[in-house]
Amino acid sequence: MPAQPGSAAALEHALLTGIEALPAAGSGVASAGLLRGIFDAQVTSRHLDVVARELQAAGRGFYTIGSAGHESNAVVAAALRPTDPALLHYRSGGFYVARAAQVDGSTPVRDVLQSLMGAADEPIAGGRHKVFGNARLSIIPQTSTIASHLPRAVGLAVALHRAHRLGVDPGWPADAVVVCSFGDASANHSTAAGAVNTALNTAYRGLPVPVLFVCEDNGLGISVPTPAGWVASAYGSRPGLTYVTADGSDTAGALNAAQEAVGLVRERRRPVFLHLSTVRYLGHAGSDAEISYRTHTDIAADHARDPILGTARALVAADAATPAELVGRYHQLRAEVDAVASSLQGARTLRSAAEIVAPLAPRTPDAVTRAAGQLYDDGRAAVQATLAESVNATLGAALERDRRVVVFGEDVGRKGGVYGVTRGLARRFGPARVFDTLLDEQSILGLGLGAGLAGLLPVPEVQYLAYLHNAEDQLRGEAASLSFFSTGQYRNPLVVRIAGLAYQRGFGGHFHNDNGVAVLRDIPGLVVACPSRGDDAAAMLRTCLAAAAVDGTVSAFLEPIALYHTRDLHTDGDGGWLAADAGEHVPIGRARVHGEGSRLTAGSGFDNDSADITIVTFGNGVPMSLRVARRLAERAISARVLDLRWLAPLPVEDIVREAALTGRVLVADETRHSGGVGEGVVTALVEAGYTGRIARVASHDSFVPLGTAAGQVLLGEHDIEKAAVELAEKE
Repeated sequence: MPAQPGSAAALEHALLTGIEALPAAGSGVASAGLLRGIFDAQVTSRHLDVVARELQAAGRGFYTIGSAGHESNAVVAAALRPTDPALLHYRSGGFYVARAAQVDGSTPVRDVLQSLMGAADEPIAGGRHKVFGNARLSIIPQTSTIASHLPRAVGLAVALHRAHRLGVDPGWPADAVVVCSFGDASANHSTAAGAVNTALNTAYRGLPVPVLFVCEDNGLGISVPTPAGWVASAYGSRPGLTYVTADGSDTAGALNAAQEAVGLVRERRRPVFLHLSTVRYLGHAGSDAEISYRTHTDIAADHARDPILGTARALVAADAATPAELVGRYHQLRAEVDAVASSLQGARTLRSAAEIVAPLAPRTPDAVTRAAGQLYDDGRAAVQATLAESVNATLGAALERDRRVVVFGEDVGRKGGVYGVTRGLARRFGPARVFDTLLDEQSILGLGLGAGLAGLLPVPEVQYLAYLHNAEDQLRGEAASLSFFSTGQYRNPLVVRIAGLAYQRGFGGHFHNDNGVAVLRDIPGLVVACPSRGDDAAAMLRTCLAAAAVDGTVSAFLEPIALYHTRDLHTDGDGGWLAADAGEHVPIGRARVHGEGSRLTAGSGFDNDSADITIVTFGNGVPMSLRVARRLAERAISARVLDLRWLAPLPVEDIVREAALTGRVLVADETRHSGGVGEGVVTALVEAGYTGRIARVASHDSFVPLGTAAGQVLLGEHDIEKAAVELAEKE
């Protein structure tokens, strides 16, 4: 009975029949040994794809997106050095096995099988995902399906030169080439288009960008065909982008093309686009019924384009092997894969939440405290400063004391930022340390991700919180996940400064007054800092920088725009919102208390004779609540104001403690009522068993309108005061 079209058995039959039918040998070539290595890598990858499905059927495997048909990417690995950093998509089995062959002691079959099984001893992700990654092989793990790793790849290419120039060892040689691979469907995604544009823009400015883009074009995005010629049309005639094309079924020609492309990048330090024509076998994944959208004839016709057959053809033509020898080698390699799979029977898997999340966000607070202290400029101990001035001074001290620190973003250089927060830093430290970028948040964050990999300590700025939403997956899917999917072998030290929140007077609309922070608080492991006054801004920024350097922490440093230049608190000229940086360190997840309040009575309940309340707030809510507290005092109501400072992780211990001191908690939340920070505060209290009274006021579930209308939807002092009085007077 003939094998089902599109099945592994039909694919194998077509391949072996094709090899056996190859014509007699021609003349030998010098690359015969290299071709044998490519053949072994391709066949091993093919066997791993088939075994992945067998393991799934047996209940031992959990991933079936394979590399079958894409094994021509092994020639790309052969053209590169094992010290060239690689960011690969999920059809890179041939590349991975070929790269492993370049490094003694590697065990690619065992690596991939353990990854398929979710085995806890797998060497990169530790059973957390099926990824191609290995620190010894300079392969940075990616889980991307939509080219979201390309901005990072470009960032790394740009940062390699900058790191060497600054005397920082990036871990890769000065002439390294960064390679990233992706599919033809992903070539249409904004991350791919933006990354290529950023590479070209940067190279146009005369800066080195040694990146090799490898588009593996199989003509399908799951079931949707890519129009013939589209990739060549989109990328083949871009000024500044060298375009090299190759047919993956012609191994000798593809190898020559890959060697040419790599050589051009290494020599010129400019981006090159390698368009590798491939074919996809066995559907998109094991669950994909390819026959539902492709005919038997089309599927069978692709068998002639098998890259393994192309390598076999080249070997036979080179007089380096006979068809029979290659068939024998094919079966031998399958036996080796089966033997390793058998040895992994009963492989240990992750068994607890604690084990799973261990590499997500490591914390070493004592080391962070020491590192933060080294970034303090004690010359500012007596200087009363605004929030913006404090951020500027803290960045200046960090740039002066740590050569790894780089500050960049739109307008941060010569202009000094839209609000002047980075003014003067570019002049003091030069364009290698403080510089402007193009207008693309994905690329700004991608540069930060690459710079972190290259050993730098990046501080990118996103000009407005609303603009971050264009690129937030660079934080969620790339930055925050890298340590998790590499068990800490790769990290993303990153402090993203974000001008945000609302209450700008005479300016705005929702793009400049955005109070949507829920997306940040939802990212596992991401630290979200939100200082409200200059002294906290300085201390918390030092903490974030130190945590990045020590633990690889990824932080979003949210700076309230309306408080940047605020000097007064209660009356004009009182200087009540100025503060000096005393060099204090603020541990991640610790709040700050302003004011006094009642404490528990000697008994076990709350002092119900007291009208005192605790106002829990953050950002703009802090000065608003302090002004409200002064007016409450005129009504004989004392209030303690708890500034959360950290929106993720929330300072739960401090929230619960301060709530217990009064028994009445008002959450004053300037973010939206639905999905706002206040929801997390109330939940923390309930889960801690708090039995006192709780009230919450927040902004409306609305975008922020222009002008004075904003006051109708944003939390105001009158809302806080009204709710506080009602809570204090409630029996």
